[in-house]
Amino acid sequence: MTKLKRVHSRKHCVKRRIFIHSLWFFALLYPIMKYMGYAVPRKPVFVKITTPMPQAGFLLTSGFILFDKDDKCWALSRKCTHLGCKIHYSETRKILECPCHQSQFDHVTGKVIKGPAERSLTQLPVEKRLNSPYYVVTT
Repeated sequence: MTKLKRVHSRKHCVKRRIFIHSLWFFALLYPIMKYMGYAVPRKPVFVKITTPMPQAGFLLTSGFILFDKDDKCWALSRKCTHLGCKIHYSETRKILECPCHQSQFDHVTGKVIKGPAERSLTQLPVEKRLNSPYYVVTT
């Protein structure tokens, strides 16, 4: 009977050792994967806009600016690519401007006109509909 207990306890120790080694392996693997830029892709969020577009042809939301002009519809992120400040739209000058460091972006393409920002604003897919919700923006 003592032999059976020893064999059982050895198997238990081996399983525990494998489990502990696995934990160490994943604990070391996580920072390497993070450094390499691996990230779990997040699920898309569909923002439904149930109101018709204002006469001005643009709609400011907390996360994006929606434009609908000349039978074209597009949305640009309001997060500045420099430091993440919230972008404002100047209707008279037709530019998007960051209040933090005065980066300027083209209101159609989102490309940088004036730095310190170096990357363009993120363009978001827009689906235009005839009935409510009139616009569905994927963020």
